[in-house]
Amino acid sequence: MSNIFPKAAITGHPVAHSRSPLIHGYWLKKHGLAGEYGRVDVAPETAEAFYRNFSASGLIGANVTVPHKETAAASCDWLDEAARTMGAANTLWLDESGKLCGANTDGLGFLGNLDQLSPDWDNAPGTALVLGAGGAARAIVWALLSRKFTTVHIVNRTQEKAQRIADEFGSKTIAHGWEKLGKLLEEADLLVNTTSLGMTGKPPLEIDLAPLPTTALVTDIVYVPLETDLLKNAAARGNPTVDGLGMLLHQAVPGFERWFGVRPEVDDTLRALILEDLGVSA
Repeated sequence: MSNIFPKAAITGHPVAHSRSPLIHGYWLKKHGLAGEYGRVDVAPETAEAFYRNFSASGLIGANVTVPHKETAAASCDWLDEAARTMGAANTLWLDESGKLCGANTDGLGFLGNLDQLSPDWDNAPGTALVLGAGGAARAIVWALLSRKFTTVHIVNRTQEKAQRIADEFGSKTIAHGWEKLGKLLEEADLLVNTTSLGMTGKPPLEIDLAPLPTTALVTDIVYVPLETDLLKNAAARGNPTVDGLGMLLHQAVPGFERWFGVRPEVDDTLRALILEDLGVSA
């Protein structure tokens, strides 16, 4: 199947509520590019065959969402360092010879968000405290180590999951159970929530921020609500804060550039567009 113009899509299961088509559609229109970005729902039982035979999909590339990031990575002929490290790919493209290439841009999205909304946040990288031990936590630990943070504490209710990440990334990463959180807050320069706690419809994230230095930057990958209770409480005591929407937007940049040949910017208009679609007030 050939296309007159390049076509990419979000792939996963389910994908009906993905905001990726809005993001890429905005950039295509802004730059006046001939291209299309849609949705392809890939049922779990067909995922391996779909990604292994990606060149037959009619797409020049794709984003990958849950639950297929690992399957997509395993199907690639080439992976970037982040995707290799995490065994998960969220951005795919076909190279000139038709080989399937994969990247993991979640960590880059996290960094891009902080770089944009809190310039100089990593001027003196010290101690980071990461809450949670899922796929997002792994991407963020990778990102923080790439910016030379000296210590990254990973705190999770199931310490074994945190330990797996710590073992993977080496001596600068240390795993802890949730009971250690209060003490660890005292030395944090950066606090990151990667759990779904605090998201609309999920249980609250209950943390006493009293031990946290007011100079510490606090960020949350949850973006519905845009200002989570964590961010609200941190801002009320004087901590700088960054919401999680930008991570979603910035992780999309490398794929768009790869597929359509233009490096797009995350601007206020795009941010407002996504917030309106989410029904979230800024």
